[in-house]
Amino acid sequence: MSKLYFFRHGQASLGADNYDVLSDKGIQQSVLLGDYLVREKVHFDQLFVGPLERQKDTLKAVQEVYAKNQIALPEVKVIEGLKEHQGMETMKRALPGLLTKDPYLKKLAAATQKNSALRNRNNMLGFQYFLSEWAAGTIIVDGMPSWKSFRENVKEGLSEILKATQAGQTIGIFSSGGTISAITAECLGLTDEKKVAQLNFSIRNTSFTCFLYNEMYFNLLSFNELPHLKNEMITFV
Repeated sequence: MSKLYFFRHGQASLGADNYDVLSDKGIQQSVLLGDYLVREKVHFDQLFVGPLERQKDTLKAVQEVYAKNQIALPEVKVIEGLKEHQGMETMKRALPGLLTKDPYLKKLAAATQKNSALRNRNNMLGFQYFLSEWAAGTIIVDGMPSWKSFRENVKEGLSEILKATQAGQTIGIFSSGGTISAITAECLGLTDEKKVAQLNFSIRNTSFTCFLYNEMYFNLLSFNELPHLKNEMITFV
């Protein structure tokens, strides 16, 4: 059996002009992940990464830890199908219209206007709600990739990785929370897209989800493991 580690990227820059940049904490998380993998003597036969900067930079931090310990790693292949969904960008485009007609989002906006201390909380509640409805097809935004197309791209990316995986190999894959949720759904045969989308919000930064694979099986071994981080270092976005 081969073992596949799917790593979520470190904390990104939520609220910044460019989200696709690791925060200082995200870099620290990634280094701690590398320290853990070296300590546990995890050897990778193949490495894959998505095309986003936060995914690549998480892998880069791990590579630097391995290099510091004089441990060789294989060449990295970029897989487009490991890219995260565009839920956040899609919501930004849809939000002005939704705020005129969606009761729940209007309620959150009014509460934030009354009490600015609720802004971060309500923004996250609003995004969770939007992602669920968008994934279910209740909300459609013209000019943006759909959740369905995201799921299809992830499936193609996973197929590419599995075809390249040889018997008994250990594979490292650096991606994002939504992508790992979609891959977990593929493995378990989940078809409720709202539940698949909600998994996204459980996956912690630099956590790993593991699968076992051979020609007959693709099985979930563990989900959202985070042995290398404690207390204030644990983040979800």
